[in-house]
Amino acid sequence: MRKQQIDYILTMMLESYDNVSDFNITVDKPFQVESSGELKPVGLNPPIGKITPFQAEIFALNLINNDPRLIKTLLTEGSCDLSYQLAGKARFRVNVFSQKGCYSVVMRQLANRVPTIEELNLPQTFYKMAEEKNGIILVTGATGVGKTTSLAALLNEINEKHAVHIVTLEDPVEYIHSQKKATFNQRELGVDFKDFATGLRAALRQAPKVILVGEMRDRETVEIGIRAAETGHLVLSTIHTVDAGQTINRILGMFDQEEERQIRIRLADTLKWVVCQRLLPKVGGGRVAAFEIMGTSLRVKDAILHGESEGKTFYEIIEAGQPFGMMTFDQSISELYKEGSITEKAALTYCSRKAKVGRAIDSIKAARGEKTTDIEGLDIDQEYGKHLDR
Repeated sequence: MRKQQIDYILTMMLESYDNVSDFNITVDKPFQVESSGELKPVGLNPPIGKITPFQAEIFALNLINNDPRLIKTLLTEGSCDLSYQLAGKARFRVNVFSQKGCYSVVMRQLANRVPTIEELNLPQTFYKMAEEKNGIILVTGATGVGKTTSLAALLNEINEKHAVHIVTLEDPVEYIHSQKKATFNQRELGVDFKDFATGLRAALRQAPKVILVGEMRDRETVEIGIRAAETGHLVLSTIHTVDAGQTINRILGMFDQEEERQIRIRLADTLKWVVCQRLLPKVGGGRVAAFEIMGTSLRVKDAILHGESEGKTFYEIIEAGQPFGMMTFDQSISELYKEGSITEKAALTYCSRKAKVGRAIDSIKAARGEKTTDIEGLDIDQEYGKHLDR
């Protein structure tokens, strides 16, 4: 299989459906794409009903293009990350990994243009984040919910407004930022630096005002990130967690017990925002993002320093902080339901606390004049208690 054949297959996959986000090449399955969150088979000519182990391996090796570093990583660690350019059509973030003695490939399509906060319909709080001068901003969520895209929009806003030096450490470089007001240096893992900790340590000597770290994967990266924030840098990064409370606990869990108190103090001083994302199925097709946003406040700092307690959980603090730009997933999801973007079923499936969202939905229905219950045929018992008067 030559590069021209690889590019032909990728082009067919790209044009097979609307809203294609991912390509999936797995042994014993046809070539598949993810369209609006659902995997769908792709018809090729000549047809390939099931991919053989040999075809999957040849496909993977062509993408790797004999890069000795990637081959070594794949053989020793079982997977490797890279980027691939389909000339004139698209760029992809690629992960090649082994499973049951065969190779599989997953490719995420990258946008050709950096989106704006307005285009993505992100919460207005993102404009506040773009004005931060130092500290840590974390965007969290599962794989594929758009963390990198949200960060790219945030960096684009900084690029439009502030003449600062921005260094990004990515795996791989996904969005190519143009040189506007800010000066961008975008570095790729494995090509420009060995690991995130090494790249972040080097970035401190490159006089940036803003540093983007692709992912806070380990204790060393987190520790250097906190140090960078303490010395006046704005550090942006991602972590795979589901909400703000779990994000704090994940960071604390990376350190030894005897270090916990010191890390709590440093984190309380440097953490500015935690943004958590979830993608929900949208009415009419596609997906829409729900957010949990936690900003810094005296109550948040107290919870980081001393831990959560009854009446002082991160959820309750965020819920009460709505006037200051904070929001819980449940508040965000209730708003999406009110707008008609999602169904009641989706709202109750993806929320954090069903009772709260259920009450919010009932209030919205009542305001619209809709029924809030399926129970019918209830009447007042006119005879109740009359026998007591006899």
